[in-house]
Amino acid sequence: MKIQNRLYVNFCFAALLVITGITTHAQVYTLSIRAKVIRSYEHTNDSIFIAGNFNEWNPGNPEYILIKTGDVYSITIPNLKEDVYQFKFTRGDWSKAEVSYTGDMIENHLVKLSSDSTLEYTIGAWQDDYPAKEKLHTASAHVSIIDTAFFMPQLNRTRRVWIYLPEGYAKAKNKKRYPVMYMHDGQNVFDNYTSGYGEWGVDECLDTLLANGEPPCIVVGIDCGPKRFNEYNPFYFEKFGEGEGDKYVAFLANTLKPFIDKHYRTLKDKDNTIIAGSSMGGLISYYAMLTYPNVFGKAGVFSPAFWTAPGIDQVTDSLASKTNGKIFFYMGELEGGTYVADMQRVADNIGRRSDAIIYTVIDPLSRHNEQAWRKWFAEFYRWTMGENFNKQVKLEK
Repeated sequence: MKIQNRLYVNFCFAALLVITGITTHAQVYTLSIRAKVIRSYEHTNDSIFIAGNFNEWNPGNPEYILIKTGDVYSITIPNLKEDVYQFKFTRGDWSKAEVSYTGDMIENHLVKLSSDSTLEYTIGAWQDDYPAKEKLHTASAHVSIIDTAFFMPQLNRTRRVWIYLPEGYAKAKNKKRYPVMYMHDGQNVFDNYTSGYGEWGVDECLDTLLANGEPPCIVVGIDCGPKRFNEYNPFYFEKFGEGEGDKYVAFLANTLKPFIDKHYRTLKDKDNTIIAGSSMGGLISYYAMLTYPNVFGKAGVFSPAFWTAPGIDQVTDSLASKTNGKIFFYMGELEGGTYVADMQRVADNIGRRSDAIIYTVIDPLSRHNEQAWRKWFAEFYRWTMGENFNKQVKLEK
């Protein structure tokens, strides 16, 4: 391991060691769940399902129907590992998911399973009991849309592309050139109106950071499409089919980046070209660093879905020696020990085999959502744009 090039921030190091070891433990447990619906007189003929990270979040899997006895619904889920599990109740579709009794969205239920457990929940209401709440545009004045249908020749598709230009960019006498960050799932980056589960707030975050003296940056957001799981995965994965990640990364490197460099005042070298995303977007950001090391010099790998990438270790082994620059790895411990262990394994591997500077964060209080990624974006940005990184930090809770 090239210790001099590694920076770790681990907010629960002792717990991480336990979780990482759990993945090889043979013990399995049974989770019994009971739920009662407050407004039980409505939708009485509908089935209630449970959807979570134990069944790939399928909202209507017939194997996960709750059994009704009187006004109580129950289900028993066997053969679960010791890990973190999240779930919600639905009536067979995400448009009919549970909400609070006031109609507000709720966080996923969460359990850290370490023994046979019986849990009880109250379902306040269902999403379709209430009219859709109006969503407002929140993108700042520094955000605009380059094209609602930017052509992707490698995939023969079009996509909406956003751009954030920092304060002062448009001033007539400003000849300055700027680093560029490319972010996936662009619909979630700047604007709550277009986001599915909340936005990152990158524009507001950068407005604040730049006002406090941090160096400026252009940010380009690329919306995902209906084949997101294919576009953001370079590998075949049984659930989603053939990966299209190589074509998507080629689009970024060979089509979109040249367009941005031509039409905006950018710093074109790899040290000023950043790529970032979460979940599947974290996976494809890491892959882009490996496969285009002369294009992308920095990456933000948030909650990477390495579980969908069976060839990621082999690709790391073969390409790591060509990789340098900076890679920021982030995972919330409440996303699950298996996912934490996957990310830690990949981070350790690229650290051993490359000259990359690596910052690894395990947040013991965070989940897999935009709120967590928004929370850590500022730290990622400051570290990415800064200079002094040759140190290790290990913090216990």
